[in-house]
Amino acid sequence: MTDTSSTPPRPPGLPGPPPLGAAALPAGTYAGQLVLVTGGGSGLGKAMAAEFGRLGADLVIAGRRAGQLEAARAELAAVPGAGRVSVAVCDIREPEQVAAAFDAAGRLPDVLVNNAAANFPSPAEDLSPNAWRAVVDITLTGTWFTTREFGRRHLAAGTPGSIINVGASYAWTGGPGFAHSSAAKAGVKNLVETLAVEWGPYGIQVNGLVPGLVPHEDMTADIRDGLDRAAAAPGARDARQPALRVGLPRELGWAATFLASPYARFITGHTLVVDGANWQRRSLVNPEVVTVREQLGRGPFR
Repeated sequence: MTDTSSTPPRPPGLPGPPPLGAAALPAGTYAGQLVLVTGGGSGLGKAMAAEFGRLGADLVIAGRRAGQLEAARAELAAVPGAGRVSVAVCDIREPEQVAAAFDAAGRLPDVLVNNAAANFPSPAEDLSPNAWRAVVDITLTGTWFTTREFGRRHLAAGTPGSIINVGASYAWTGGPGFAHSSAAKAGVKNLVETLAVEWGPYGIQVNGLVPGLVPHEDMTADIRDGLDRAAAAPGARDARQPALRVGLPRELGWAATFLASPYARFITGHTLVVDGANWQRRSLVNPEVVTVREQLGRGPFR
C-alpha cells in the first residue's frame, strides 16, 4: 500500500542565477554607447543601469532627487567596465525638463530605459483625483514625454535607437488595489506595440520589460508592508512563486541588456515578463474572495 500520510518533499524550484558581476553578453557590448535610465537612482533602475555599465556603456541616470542620484552615480562609476556616469535631475512629468536632461547628456542616448513610475495600493473608491493624477502622470505621461523626446531626436538625426519601457503584468490582467497603476501600465504596454510599428522603419526598437517580485530598497512602505503581511513565516514569500524563489535585480538587468543589444535587433513590439511564471499562476480551485479593503486592513467605506 502507498503511504499517503507523509508530506511529499518540496521540489527544488528554478535554479538561482549566476553571481553578481557575471555578464550575459560579451564584454564591451555597449562600449561607446550612451544609456539613459529614468528612475535610475535606486532600486531596479539602478540595477539595470549597473548591468549596462558592466558591458561598457556610458550612463545617464535621471530622477527627481539630486542626493540619491549622486550616491547612485558614485556606486555605478565603481562597476567594473562602466564608462562615464552622469546624472540628470528631472521630473519626467515636465516635457521641458525632459528636453533639458537630453541636452545635458551631451550626446544623443543610444538606449532609453523608461523605469520611473509611481505606485501605491488603494481601493479604487478611495483614490482621490490627485492620487490618480500623480500615478498616471508619472507612469504613463512621463514615459510618453521621455519616449517622444528620444524618438523625435533619433528621427531628426536619422539614427537607430532602442527603447525599453518597464511595465507590469497587470497591464494584461488588471490589478485589484492598483486601478491607477494598472491603467497606466496598460497604456505603457500599448505604447510599446504602437511605436514599434511606427518607428521600426526608422531603426528604432521599442520593447517592454516586466519584473515580477524582485525585492529591492526602492519598494514603498505600503507595498513592503503588504508583502510582509502575506509572508509572515520565513520562506513563505518564496513558496508563493512557481519558481519557489523571488527574482534578483541583476536578472532584470540581464534581460534589459539583451533586449537593447545587437543580438535582439529583430525583437520589437514585445513585452518580456521576468517573473518565474508567477503572473500565469492559476489554482485548480479558486481561493475565497477577500476584498481589497480587507487585504489592506481598511474598514468599510464611508
